[in-house]
Formats: sequence, C-alpha cells, structure tokens
Amino acid sequence: MASEERNGSEPIRSQPIRTLARVGENQCEGGTNYRIVLEVDDWPEWGAGQFVMLSPGPETAAVHYDPLLPRPMAIFASSGSTGSQKVVVLYKVEGRGTQLLAAARVGDHVRIVGPLGRGFEIPEKGTHSILVGGGTGTASLYGLASAALAAGPVTVILGARRAELLMAPSDFEKLGVELKIATEDGSSGSRGLVTDVLKPMLEATPDTGSQTRVYACGPTPMMRACSELAKASGTRCDVALENRMACGFGVCLGCAVPMAEGGYTLVCNQGPVYDSRDLEWAGIP
Repeated sequence: MASEERNGSEPIRSQPIRTLARVGENQCEGGTNYRIVLEVDDWPEWGAGQFVMLSPGPETAAVHYDPLLPRPMAIFASSGSTGSQKVVVLYKVEGRGTQLLAAARVGDHVRIVGPLGRGFEIPEKGTHSILVGGGTGTASLYGLASAALAAGPVTVILGARRAELLMAPSDFEKLGVELKIATEDGSSGSRGLVTDVLKPMLEATPDTGSQTRVYACGPTPMMRACSELAKASGTRCDVALENRMACGFGVCLGCAVPMAEGGYTLVCNQGPVYDSRDLEWAGIP
C-alpha cells in the first residue's frame, strides 16, 4: 500500500533511491498482463501515482545494451517492514524490454530507481472519488483507492478491450470500493468504454461537483475524454500521464508536454499527476 497521507494533503515526495531489487515474484495474470514483486532494501515513503524506472530485464553477468534505457512503471503497492519492502509493479508485455522483464526469475535482480514524480493529492473528507483506469493506467490507482476510502465513498471504473486484459480487478474488489467494469467486447461488465460509465454518473449529480472528484489514468484519448466530461459537470479531474521517458529525473527533456497557459511541463518531474484543466490536450500524443 502507499504510505498514509492526510486528507487533502500535498503528495509525498521522498528522496528516490537507485539500487538492485531482488525478484520475489513475477507472473502472468492473463493475456499480456504481468505482476512483479521486487524486494527492496531502504525503500522510502511513497505516494499513490508515483512511479519507478526499471531496467529492461534482470541484471546478468554480461551487461546488455539492447535495449539500453529503463522503463517507467507505476507503483501499484508495497508491503513489509520499514526499510525492507516488497514493491509491486503491474506491467504489460509489449516490446523487447518488457519481454526481458517477463523472463526474470525469482532470485534475479532488477535495477530500480524511485519513487519518482509527483503523485495524487488525497481528497478531502466527504469527497466521492471516482477513479477511472484503462490498460496499465489501472496500476496508478490502487494506492489512491485505498487512501481515498478514508475520505468518503470510492467508485473505481476499470476498462479494457476484453476481460483477460483487465488489470487487478480482484485487488480493487478486496478493498471494498464500488467497482464498475467496461470492456469493448462486452466479455466483462458493460459493453463499451469507461467514459460510457463515467458520463451518466457525472450527469446524475450535476449540482454536487464540488463534492465529487475524478481521477484518471490510461491512454491519452481516454484521459482527455474524462477531463471533458468532468469539466462539463463542474467536477475537478486529476490525471496521471503515461509518457515515454529516458531518465525519470528531468534531464533528457523527452517527456515534455504543453500547458494550457503556454510553456511546457516535464511529466517525470512536475507530474505525472496534473489537474487536467492545466494541460493543452491537443499537443499531448
């Protein structure tokens, strides 16, 4: 779980560490979805929405340079005693880097840097939090769902193309949140998109937008649509962007995105979480 935060508090930002983590578990959870559990010494306090940079595959006797760059991945949860934690990351096997990571065995070591970025603000007391996750974006929302339950009711909307591609629905069920599912082929939950579920929820409570807060993470078109629906109902929407990164520290400038009032922001440093109204969505890939 994410470290506890006070309701309405600023997100936690601890000094990140760079170390080798031991693989405790690494298993397929359906389709191309995987869950890896990394045993990390001296893991610092972290907040929901933060991420880590993981090496593309385990460390071996022979150093490999293909692929060269680490991959940014959201922190799903952590557990264990202070200073020695099991850090859980959910990921999807899509390219060579994640294929190598999926091949890591228990006892292998993976280089990790984190926690990085600015995470979510925990809602104030009395807030109804609506969390919308699509694809790997679901991984950013679990810690938030757990923390937001102390503030008020939590509804989680998860989406995927088909049932086997849904990420961690049973984990959210165990939290006791209201869980709604949308799949494009109708194989689980309602047929359609997560925004088809979100829209009537926001339209049903147009006069209580100040007591409702939307959080979204997933493909850019999905987050943009959530932002527009929230704006139309007078509801704040925070999003966690999923941009490609090379460093995670704001050095390479590869994750810059435009702001609505002009200029650019670096997702790895000022984000990945933003008030959706602050972003220039037309310029975000």
